[in-house]
Amino acid sequence: MAGAAAALLRQCPRLLPRNREGTAYEGFVTAQGRDFHIRILLPMDFQLKNASIECSWHLKKILHGYRHILKQRLHSCPDLVSFMVELKTVLEIALKNTQDLHIPRPPEYYSCLVRDLEILGWNKVTYVDTGLTTVKLKAEDSCGRQHLIVLKLNAKYPTEPPDCLVDFPVQFAISWMPQNSLIDIYNQFLAALESLKEFWDAMDEIDGKTWVLEPENPTRSATTRRIAIGNNVSVNIEVDPRHPNTLPECYFLGAEHAVNPLRIKLNNNMHSWDPEISLLQNLQDLLEIDFPSRAVLEKSDFAKDCGICYAYRLAGAPPDQVCDDPRCGQPFHQACLYEWLQGLPSSRQSFNVIFGECPYCNK
Repeated sequence: MAGAAAALLRQCPRLLPRNREGTAYEGFVTAQGRDFHIRILLPMDFQLKNASIECSWHLKKILHGYRHILKQRLHSCPDLVSFMVELKTVLEIALKNTQDLHIPRPPEYYSCLVRDLEILGWNKVTYVDTGLTTVKLKAEDSCGRQHLIVLKLNAKYPTEPPDCLVDFPVQFAISWMPQNSLIDIYNQFLAALESLKEFWDAMDEIDGKTWVLEPENPTRSATTRRIAIGNNVSVNIEVDPRHPNTLPECYFLGAEHAVNPLRIKLNNNMHSWDPEISLLQNLQDLLEIDFPSRAVLEKSDFAKDCGICYAYRLAGAPPDQVCDDPRCGQPFHQACLYEWLQGLPSSRQSFNVIFGECPYCNK
């Protein structure tokens, strides 16, 4: 944690922790010499996807058109430092585009852009704003999946390239020279789609054949899946988009008596991973299980409500703590359980771990 705090201090020296747990940060993020007030609240499990971001009305207005991108980055960034780097990059782009709106564009800009769109083909265009500063293009990969690329053009186009926003799990950097046009970007976009084909194939198979508990509506940039294995037992996998056929990072969630045998099987069978077969089949072979089928069972068979708040989702997160007693197995949200145990006179805390009785069965 000390290393992460130091890295955050280097990246954002004016963003400081507000509590000892490291779940609340407040201060300023700087872009183009300007400071913007921001507050970041993390859940107790430090999962960025469930973080809450509060900012000044001015910053909110600047980032209004980039909310979906920031939401994707919250889901895909591994830690707060990585997200702050992404946030500053997006803020730089937003500020530049905001400034560009007030810069009059020469007639050559419009004639060049219209010519480029005609060469590319209007059938590939899904949206052009009235000021001809934002263009959305659509493409289909070799498996028929639909994709969008958003181009934010500045007043110096085509001398300077547009900013490209895509729903990718990896960074999309274009190669650009002043004589290039939109068709060059489009061709690089198509090439990038094909380079990610195996990753999306693997994720689509998981989404289509298993019960994915999280994320509920995965974007194309999402690299994690929480897959149901049984009642209150699941595995969270993190897939490398560049090497989707390699063994992903696996983290089991559930009662210890249920997940420990799965960990043992994974460790014992790890050598059997076969890159020639699908990621899903490999996982089933290593764990010696068949994931519950969407054709036979309903999601409600696995999505059990929290035993404290009686809701499934709290701040977007499902229950992720389970009573270890095999006769109970009741799931709870970590935040609910933490608050409950803190209120019990019989509970005790050691560093960041709190011990106490199960609210459901008193074990």
